[in-house]
Formats: sequence, structure tokens, C-alpha cells
Amino acid sequence: MDKELLTIKHLKKSYGDNLILKDFNLTVNKGEVIVVIGPSGCGKSTLLRCINGLEPIQGGEIRLRGEVIDGKAKNIAEIRQKIGMVFQSYELFPHKTVLQNIILAPIKVQKRDKAEVIKEAEQLLEKVGLLDKKDSYPRQLSGGQKQRVAIVRALCMHPEIMLFDEVTAALDPEMVREVLDTILDLARQGSTMIIVTHEMSFAKAVSDRVLFLDNGEIVEEDIPEELFENPKTERARRFFNTFEYDAVKHHTKA
Repeated sequence: MDKELLTIKHLKKSYGDNLILKDFNLTVNKGEVIVVIGPSGCGKSTLLRCINGLEPIQGGEIRLRGEVIDGKAKNIAEIRQKIGMVFQSYELFPHKTVLQNIILAPIKVQKRDKAEVIKEAEQLLEKVGLLDKKDSYPRQLSGGQKQRVAIVRALCMHPEIMLFDEVTAALDPEMVREVLDTILDLARQGSTMIIVTHEMSFAKAVSDRVLFLDNGEIVEEDIPEELFENPKTERARRFFNTFEYDAVKHHTKA
């Protein structure tokens, strides 16, 4: 992990007078897994959308391998092919089968050979345990299966970095594990990822570095062992105490 892949310098993002990201700076190295945590509304999802050029920014710059990411630039479609993004909602085409969903962009956008793309898609589906669902439609899948298909679809574009935005938020608890296991496998294979999540145990297991955001700023940044076990800031300590309280409350109710 010695090569800078993504750099964010003095990023500013606002909606009208509402400042979402304030002078935000981050460097992500190739093969690194960054997990972003923090309270709702702190700017986590907005950060990912800015990185993918889905949101216009009001200041600073974002670069992928030195190339500026600008949602208005002529080459934005080409740059987006290098950035895989998986959302809370699966964004699968309901009228297309699993396989058709996966191969559409590599064939239409990247102009790759259909037979080669189908072969790769089937190999990826097999890795996530869904090869037998390749001819199924999204309505025939569980939430966890749809999310794994969305991940495979992103991977089939050969992105240089993967962005995950609360990919388990819409899932039943029983389905969360299968999706998180898929992402853990990607981490073991050396994929570069930025992951927004509320799953704290997963964040500990998968990350090389954790960013704690609040009010659009990085309040604290450290390796997971340090940040989770020994947070340096009062704000981070309060955040983790809330999670512990919620866990105890939930357990008591059960």
C-alpha cells in the first residue's frame, strides 16, 4: 500500500447555506480499506457521492490517480468506470435477469467481448454463492442476494476503488452477514475500498483505517484497534457509548 490512489484536498460541499463537508482532506492508498463512521447527517454518504462525481463540490479537489474528478467534465463517464459504487438500494433493473444486470455496462459502455464478460460474471457470481440465480429476476431474490448482485455488477467493471454506502442498512439482520462476508473477501483480495457503515464489529474486522466524522469534519482518525478501544476525543467516546447503550437496551428487550 505504497501508492496514492485517491486524494481529496480541502473539499468543501454545501447545500445552500448548509455546509456538509468542511475543508475535508484524505489520501487513500492502493489496497487500503477505509471505513467511515459517525452520526447520521455528518456527511458520510455525501462524501462518497462527491468522490463519484454525483454531487457538485463548492471547493477543493478530488483526484483519482492524479486525474481530477469533476461531475461536469467531459470525461466523467470514463472516470466513473474506475469507481465502483454500491448503494443502500440495489438499483437493479427489475426487467432484466441477474446476469443481464451484471453484463449490461461492461458490454455497452466498455465495449468488451460478450462471451468474456459472461464468463467473468459467472465466475464472480459463483464466488458469492449466486451462480444458480443468474437467470432469476431481482423480484425473486432476497435483499442480501440483491446486494451481492449489485456488488458483482460493480466488480465486473474492473473499478480501481469501491465505495460502499450503508449497504446493509435496508437488510434484515439475517441477511447482513452474507453481504459483509462478501466485502471481507474483497478486502482479503487487496481491493481498495471506502466503506460507510454503522456495523461496528464489521468496521473493526475489515478496515486498515477508520475515520470518525462529525459535522462534516474528521474528528478522529486511527487504526481500528486504537479508535474503537481508546478514542482520543470526547466526541468519539460519546458516540461509542451510545452504541454500547443501544446494544444493552436491545439485549434487555429481547
